Formats: sequence, C-alpha cells, structure tokens
Amino acid sequence: MEFFVGIFGFEEIEKPAILQARGGVWFNCNDIIVHMGVEEPFSPARKAHPAFEVEGLLSLRPHLDEHDVDFIDDTDLPGADRIYVNDPFGNRLEFLEWH
Repeated sequence: MEFFVGIFGFEEIEKPAILQARGGVWFNCNDIIVHMGVEEPFSPARKAHPAFEVEGLLSLRPHLDEHDVDFIDDTDLPGADRIYVNDPFGNRLEFLEWH
C-alpha cells in the first residue's frame, strides 16, 4: 500500500461491505478510484494496464527517482509524454501527459 499511498498520494478507502469478502483494496485520489484485486495464482499484468492522464509528468520523474521507483520513458505515442512504472507486484501502470 505504501506504493499508492506514500508515493502517489492515494488514500485507501473502505470497500462496500458486500464486496469486502472478495479481498483486494481500493484507493482514491481526487476523482480517481483504483480497485486492486487479488487473483490466485497471481500473474502480473504486464501488457494490459491502466493509464493515468496527469499534469506535470516532468515533475513525476524526479519524484519517482527520490523513492527509488524505476520507470521507462516512452515516445511512441505522438503528442504525448509518457512513462511506464511497475507496481511492487509487477503490474504495469502508464502515466501520460498530452502536449
């Protein structure tokens, strides 16, 4: 949880009672809600991934460096500056900012 809360500024929120038995965790940041589930056997999502449209991607890079979070720059999408980050479980996350 430190990854989403401490590095990206999300807040853990309580799942509705009817869904709590399914496991996983929910996070909220501004208007973004992320649901993280648990699957057995676990296999990280390396290709399928959520993309977060952000402002200030330039400042995210040094922030990730400060927290020892590796990222990959990607220039393949015309008109966008974007990076890929793996969460602690190996799931790929995309952060992009349109020019």
